[in-house]
Amino acid sequence: MIHKLEVDSVVLDFGPRRVLSDVYMKFETGKVTGLLGKNGNGKTCLMKIIYGQLQPNSKSIRFDESHVAELYKRPDLLLYLPQFNFIPAGLSLKRIFSDFSLDFQVFEKFFPEFNSKYTTTLKTLSGGQRRIIEIYMVLMSNSKFAMLDEPFSHQSPLVIEKITELINQAKNNKGILVTDHMYQTIIEISDHLYLLANGKTHLTKCVEDLKFLGYV
Repeated sequence: MIHKLEVDSVVLDFGPRRVLSDVYMKFETGKVTGLLGKNGNGKTCLMKIIYGQLQPNSKSIRFDESHVAELYKRPDLLLYLPQFNFIPAGLSLKRIFSDFSLDFQVFEKFFPEFNSKYTTTLKTLSGGQRRIIEIYMVLMSNSKFAMLDEPFSHQSPLVIEKITELINQAKNNKGILVTDHMYQTIIEISDHLYLLANGKTHLTKCVEDLKFLGYV
């Protein structure tokens, strides 16, 4: 069964400045939806609004046509990877994999550099390694949707390739919304692609659309 998450009528003002205006987006399970936009155009704000961490002037969020609110309280529906670390640094990988009900051995086969790190804590890892753990938790956990904010930032080309592979694997079981400044990678992995410009979302078909809207 295909599930659908719709975001509609989003308006966000910061003082006299209107950041988002009547935004609409749709995500579906089995699909990767890309979100592009220049710095300061509101991509992270939009994700926080969807997740329930930021209260806009108005919004409508629907899961399979039924209105939902405070999705941060519904990990069965949506998990969110913010730009910055969200898992406490003092937790061990053993505890994290247990809390997210994931098998460390499966992860270890995909990322062999984590061999023998099962009992170590996040704070002993590099920033890139810590990010890998968090991306894996969000993508591979049993939620119907996942949002990823800048998953490729500060990662090596090899790790980016592996994250891309994870996204393509995870979309078999969920819908994924992803934004990153590496727009070529976003274009390649996306089934649907939105550009956020001038406070509005534009469903695009190709790079020419991005050029026409002034993104590239």
